[in-house]
Amino acid sequence: MPRTSRLASVLVAFVTLLSAPVAGVANAEVSRDGIVWGPCEEEPAVECGRLAVPIDWSEPDGPTVALSLARRKATDPAARIGSLLANPGGPGNSGVNDILRPSGFSKDIQRRFDIVGYDPRGVARSGSVTCTAAVFNQMPYPVMTSQADFDKWVAFDKKLTADCRKLTGPLYDHLDSANVARDMDAIRAALGEDKLTSYGVSYGTLAQQMYAELFPDRVRAMVLDGNMDHSLSAGKFQVSEAAAVQDSFDEFVAWCEHDTGCVLNGRDVRALWKRVLAKADRGQLYWPGTDRLVSAHNLLWLGVVLNEAPVWRLEAKALLALDGGPVPDDMPGPPGNGPVNGEFAELPTAILCEDFNLSLRNYDEYAGIMRRSNAVAPDMRYNPMPMGDMPICQGHQVNNQQHRLRYKGKAPLLVATTRHDPETPWEWSANVARQLGPKATLFTYEGWGHGTYGMTPCTTAVMDSYLISAKAPARGTRCPAVEPEG
Repeated sequence: MPRTSRLASVLVAFVTLLSAPVAGVANAEVSRDGIVWGPCEEEPAVECGRLAVPIDWSEPDGPTVALSLARRKATDPAARIGSLLANPGGPGNSGVNDILRPSGFSKDIQRRFDIVGYDPRGVARSGSVTCTAAVFNQMPYPVMTSQADFDKWVAFDKKLTADCRKLTGPLYDHLDSANVARDMDAIRAALGEDKLTSYGVSYGTLAQQMYAELFPDRVRAMVLDGNMDHSLSAGKFQVSEAAAVQDSFDEFVAWCEHDTGCVLNGRDVRALWKRVLAKADRGQLYWPGTDRLVSAHNLLWLGVVLNEAPVWRLEAKALLALDGGPVPDDMPGPPGNGPVNGEFAELPTAILCEDFNLSLRNYDEYAGIMRRSNAVAPDMRYNPMPMGDMPICQGHQVNNQQHRLRYKGKAPLLVATTRHDPETPWEWSANVARQLGPKATLFTYEGWGHGTYGMTPCTTAVMDSYLISAKAPARGTRCPAVEPEG
């Protein structure tokens, strides 16, 4: 699907992770030369297959990992253009699961393209990064307040990396998006396509950016929706994320002030939020309807996931319940992450650690980044997603070092973004478009949410037209904001 929400995955405090492979492609034949398709176990109308690719692309004849794929065939073979490879977000989202669900692409795209999704290396059915729960559950609190906390994290990371590498095997050291881009080219070739047509959202845009650099002459059309900016230092990465999540919170507050459908209309929403956050700081905040304590760090996830669509009415009701009001029937589960049950845990953050150098010299450097984040995000403090990931990446090897993009291809690229994205700021996409050069067109939806495709009929029409024709829209193309109803 074009837009992959974190809502289901992060509005859970205690998660049971599977120790066995996910069903759906277990019986598909693994081939290095092509993909043998067969009906998926969960959804026979969808085809599943597997493709073996080198774990280390510098050793093409070495050990392999089996990538799992799923495909929905074009509904009108006579109008078929080719295959559309969809790159999921995350890191850690399953592209196979996206295809197994009803498609989020328009009827016209479904008519003209075989829509293909895959689990990137290190994710779900494609050799997921696996750790023992016993080690994973020793993870310290993600917010550091001293050099002792920093030292504790560094020591834990060494232990966690050794544990995850042992269970995951050699794939653990080859998870970065440049390797995923090479996998994408292997999938393109196995699908029989001379040129790649692809759509990627959020973290999936990073592999597409790497593909454009590595294989510029093999691109037909590429939509990069809600971009990662791979040129940012650790500090700029975190501070810009903090500004984005604060902007989304500001937009929610502004909506609530003028919409009488908001249950907090007429109240001081910022004061309420600060009151709830302070209670979490004191270790006294229980999630309504449960006996689970919610930390301040996990509470901040509400500002991310409930602004993805966004779902402002639900966000308002949840905040009211957290402040002692009635608990709505559609109250989401506790936000954030916590200890896992079972024997094993997955760690897709290792993918981020290999793409971005987030290692810091000491606690003072960390504290400086936190201060700058707090300054641009007075209500939200920081974005809990990358700030919570950064401690895990301390001392981790980085295969795909941050750098400015270089695209030398002739095919036009479409860089899409929303003005008020809580996760991948508008500025990131604007910067990516500049780096990619004159063949890249920046397309802006002036509204809210994470990911642009499917937000409004206007955004869908612009992106569909590009995918079908491989011709970019006029520079400066924008779609007006449409205030969400839900």
